Amino acid sequence: MVRATQSEIEAAVEALRAGELVAFPTETVYGLGANAQNPAALRKVFAAKGRPAHHPLIVHLDSARYLHRWTQKLTPEAERLAARFWPGPLTLVLPKAPHVLDAVTGGQETVAIRVPGHPMAQQLLTAFGGGIAAPSANRYGHLSPTRAEHVRDELGDTVKIVLDGGECQLGVESTIVSCTEGSVRLLRPGAVTLSLLRGTVGDVQIGADATAPRVPGSMQAHYAPQTPVELVPGDGLEVFAGSLNDQGERVAVLAMRLPLKTLPLVTWINAGRKPQTYAHDLYANLRTLDKAGCARILVQEVPGDERWDAVRDRLQKAAARNVTDDSLQATSSGVLP
Repeated sequence: MVRATQSEIEAAVEALRAGELVAFPTETVYGLGANAQNPAALRKVFAAKGRPAHHPLIVHLDSARYLHRWTQKLTPEAERLAARFWPGPLTLVLPKAPHVLDAVTGGQETVAIRVPGHPMAQQLLTAFGGGIAAPSANRYGHLSPTRAEHVRDELGDTVKIVLDGGECQLGVESTIVSCTEGSVRLLRPGAVTLSLLRGTVGDVQIGADATAPRVPGSMQAHYAPQTPVELVPGDGLEVFAGSLNDQGERVAVLAMRLPLKTLPLVTWINAGRKPQTYAHDLYANLRTLDKAGCARILVQEVPGDERWDAVRDRLQKAAARNVTDDSLQATSSGVLP
């Protein structure tokens, strides 16, 4: 993975300390970073993304040794998860320390924390010496960025500095697990799978209940291109695309195989059958299809085993999203589950 120059890191740290926004790569997606202890900087994050104020942020640290600054209680389960998966694509939701700002937690009594493994993120966090609150560096509800140019295209000059670490290794957001009240609950699937979690701490509950904290990516509609997305069973994909083509409709397709034949109004991407490769390319492929000038994007349904859980979650949320930002805002105005 690419490392930043000393001058790039110094400029980024100076910008963060001045209350500016800095986008940086992690192994999952690019984050939109602000000083997690600066209320004015945090307001810039919400403004740049168009993010609801009650939606919590993830605090990024360079090491688990600083957890005591952000949480008042670390359960044995959280300690085991941190020891095994940090640095890495796991976010832990823990009881917050008293000084943690409501803008970070969404007004909740919990705080989401991650120690990313990307070397450039580690450079920045170590040099900054504090917590960086960083949601994905894109407009709220849109596709997450996996390349620096995605950040620039979507957020432009609202970001003071974009550290370019090349393509993100994993391509989908971190696994989120809450560790409170002696229970462990998987709230968002990611590269750290349910089997890995259970192999580390034993019992893990799945999905939010009435007492679960709100976390990033918990909206029913999220992670979406502007073009409407429809999930289609693999055995019906070709027929459906062909019928739309015959009706004169331009269609984009994200599939796990090549088309049986070329159709003039169909743009087809073969993303393959390897879950890691599919996840790595997912948002970039959807961005490409979003620019193809099609009326809809047909996505072949992915397999049901847990290696595809994160991808399936993102595709289901993309398909649930309405096509306009106005309708998304209407959806997000209520209380999150």
